[in-house]
Amino acid sequence: MIMGLNAHLSPTDKSLEFDRDFRIRHYAGDVVYSVVGFIDKNKDTLFQDFKRLLYNSSNPVLKGMWPEGKLSITEVTKRPLTAATLFKNSMISLVENLACKEPYYVRCIKPNDVKSPLLFEQERCRHQVEYLGLLENVRVRRAGFAYRQTYPRFLQRYKMISEFTWPNHDLPSDKDAVKRLMQGCGFDHDVAYGKTKVFIRTPRTLFSLEDQRAEMVQRIVLFLQKVWRGTIARMRYRRMKAALTILRAYRRYKVKSYIRDVNKRFKNVKSMKDYGRRLKWPTPPKVLRKFEESLRSIYNRWWAWTLIKGLSPEEALQVRAKVASLEALKGQRADLGLQRAWEGNYLKRDSPDTAPSFTLVSSELQRKDKFMRVLFSCNVRKINRFHKAEDRAVLITDRHLYKMDPLKQYKPMKSIPLYNVTGVSVSPGKDQLVVFHTKDSRDLIVCLQGMVPANESRIGELVGTLLSHFKRRRAEKGLRRASCNDSPCAPHAGSSITAEH
Repeated sequence: MIMGLNAHLSPTDKSLEFDRDFRIRHYAGDVVYSVVGFIDKNKDTLFQDFKRLLYNSSNPVLKGMWPEGKLSITEVTKRPLTAATLFKNSMISLVENLACKEPYYVRCIKPNDVKSPLLFEQERCRHQVEYLGLLENVRVRRAGFAYRQTYPRFLQRYKMISEFTWPNHDLPSDKDAVKRLMQGCGFDHDVAYGKTKVFIRTPRTLFSLEDQRAEMVQRIVLFLQKVWRGTIARMRYRRMKAALTILRAYRRYKVKSYIRDVNKRFKNVKSMKDYGRRLKWPTPPKVLRKFEESLRSIYNRWWAWTLIKGLSPEEALQVRAKVASLEALKGQRADLGLQRAWEGNYLKRDSPDTAPSFTLVSSELQRKDKFMRVLFSCNVRKINRFHKAEDRAVLITDRHLYKMDPLKQYKPMKSIPLYNVTGVSVSPGKDQLVVFHTKDSRDLIVCLQGMVPANESRIGELVGTLLSHFKRRRAEKGLRRASCNDSPCAPHAGSSITAEH
């Protein structure tokens, strides 16, 4: 035994601490032991009768070494447990504990001796694998069945591989489902079926099952993602549809409320004095803003028609002329004379002393030129091409424009057919400058004067009357604005209304 022990001891190893450490070479590797505390760790307890014997010795040294022996036999009756008994009891308890459990043996491989997580010593690991018997265990396992598992757990892991077991099978038992799965995969020759477990012989079959499972898991994950995204999209669509339904109902309610409010406010406008002109329109919703503009336009047309239908033909003609004047000169002149009645023929009223002469001349011109009515007449101050001013009178009928001399009993000095008049330019100031443009470019430039009352604005009436006349004859096709040339009577820019016919 000593010779065998010497073969496993290394007394000449310089890496050991002198007089403290020693190493024993086991089959699995070398183990270093230390003698420090070795006796205390392996010390056993002496019986009480042995301590009493040494205490009763006649040698005072021995008696002093065992003071525990002075206790009588009646005081200490129980023997203490020895180290061997304690070890035996511990082993019995361990075996009983293991017997009531299902053991799983785990082999721990130590990668290196310096306890580093990044260091792998191949020779060290190979040595441990060899002496732990792992290679032999693998050979034994491969000689039989390398994998064994219960049917429920096997189905839970691999049931997505076969269409007969996914998602749940309708076979009589899990064993039949596993058989159907393995037959479908073509591994029936490499499998054995027990009462509660399935046994697979080669790892190649298990690896193939794992590969198929990994592929199917990826498809299942994609399918679940698709289903979930579709569910989220449908939920979002339902919420949007519900919101649109609520919004549509709310808009319908706002539209109906607005129409009811308008109908309630304008229900009795025919019996009102101003035909509802002073009524306040309700605020429309955004969706009805254009409709509200159209509705206001319809109401304004109805209101204007209601006012015009009760007028006489002369009053209606005057209203049309005022409208034409407002459309042409709005924003160009401050006073258009819209608040007063338009008479048209002002020479009789402005010059009552010479009214008989004017009446006689106008009658003669009517007989000669056969015009129907007088559109406008007024005293003017005429500016010739030499910028010389002279007092004249202007008579405009539905056929001609006459320039007359009031000092010679309104003798006609010039007659211009209205179809030769291409446009009328007026100034924006208070001077009431008017330029009649003709086809032969021999424009007639005059300033209206001699009004009664003084400073009465007649530019708007002149322009509106001419425009209304051309509209009635359907000769006017457009309006354009131009500039009036500087003159002694109007040294500033003006506006031009062109009637094309």
